[in-house]
Amino acid sequence: MTIAQIIFLVVAGATLGSAFMVVTSRNLIHAALWLVATLFGVAVQYALLNAGFLAVVQVVVYIGAIAILFIFAVMLTRKEIRDQGPQLNSSWWLSATLSVVTFGGLVGMLWGWKDMAHTVPDIPPGFDSISALGDALVSPDAFVLPFEVASILLLAALVGAVYVAFNRK
Repeated sequence: MTIAQIIFLVVAGATLGSAFMVVTSRNLIHAALWLVATLFGVAVQYALLNAGFLAVVQVVVYIGAIAILFIFAVMLTRKEIRDQGPQLNSSWWLSATLSVVTFGGLVGMLWGWKDMAHTVPDIPPGFDSISALGDALVSPDAFVLPFEVASILLLAALVGAVYVAFNRK
């Protein structure tokens, strides 16, 4: 086993553990901080795949903007941030069973995969992936619409947080 594979397994385990803590934490601020740890683990995985630009975008956009915006919105509401309601609904067993079946299917699929030990080839010299990504983000035929919708969604979340936090006199 190579060093890169060991780092991958350690980071993947930490990412899965922090993702589990996101959904099981009773405190919203703690859940948001676990979300930051999860997103950072994804950024490390991007760096391991030689996708440095996507790793930086993951840190800047998701950790630096969305997670901090979430923490900012939770703190602006000034409500009780500890969840007081029931943590399980009446059909929790269905979700748990579906999760176990999905996990088993993924393990079975990976177990039978013959090329799992192969590594990804290096990026050929002269290939400018950042330029291709930039062209795709501003091209009307590619991803300009989802890119703009995401910005409007973030603006709506910020306006909603300010509205909820606004104290009427």
